[in-house]
Amino acid sequence: MNFSLASLMSPTRRPLIATIVGDGGMGKTTLGSLFPDPVFIRTEDGTQAIAHRQDVALFPVAKTVEQVKQAINSLRTEGHQFKTLVLDSITQLDVMIQAEMIAGDAKAKSINQVGGGYGAGWNMVSQVHREIRELCGLLAEEREMNIVFLAHAQNETVDSPDSDSYLRASMRLNSKSVGHYSDNVDLVGFLKLKTYVTEGGKAKGDGTRVIACYPTPSHISKNRFGITQDLPFDGNTNPFEQFLGGSK
Repeated sequence: MNFSLASLMSPTRRPLIATIVGDGGMGKTTLGSLFPDPVFIRTEDGTQAIAHRQDVALFPVAKTVEQVKQAINSLRTEGHQFKTLVLDSITQLDVMIQAEMIAGDAKAKSINQVGGGYGAGWNMVSQVHREIRELCGLLAEEREMNIVFLAHAQNETVDSPDSDSYLRASMRLNSKSVGHYSDNVDLVGFLKLKTYVTEGGKAKGDGTRVIACYPTPSHISKNRFGITQDLPFDGNTNPFEQFLGGSK
């Protein structure tokens, strides 16, 4: 491409690339199924909640990282009408990557020992996540498909340079891999129960679920659409529908 004034263009709507984080059973898979014409690449069998859905396609549960890559590349190169890829989940994908790294290193009994230790194993795991993220990015670009990564949550300690350390909910991934699914994406949504604190200091709720996708110290979340409030999620409608792009 020639980067001259003749190459200037106006902003256009493009596919959404999002990461949805939440505890198990919160409804991440259900939310993924509400995106347009979805197809799931599964690293775990967590689709029982949508077993009644006839408008959702599922690849067989992947047993290897190579099978995940093959599924993505088949969506890039073969004819189909799917508009959304849901990768369910990057957390179990991470477990798979680690297991393959350990199995491939005769001297390693844990990921901390892979590649001679000193963080080499985690760097290698992060590299595979980067490859998966790049393949999905090509799918979004070439076939104009929305990409939805699903991740389980865990608490982590944040050491801030200008405040005391604090806990926040993040993805259940090593910190070296989190950036692939949080930095270069349009939205990171944290799916949670809406809660309030009673006078006695106890947290209560009525089962209402919301999605937070704006910056907050309590959990990893962000968006590029100016969303500043929790979005309600009832399990039946997609709160991000207005931000979705099309498909070739």
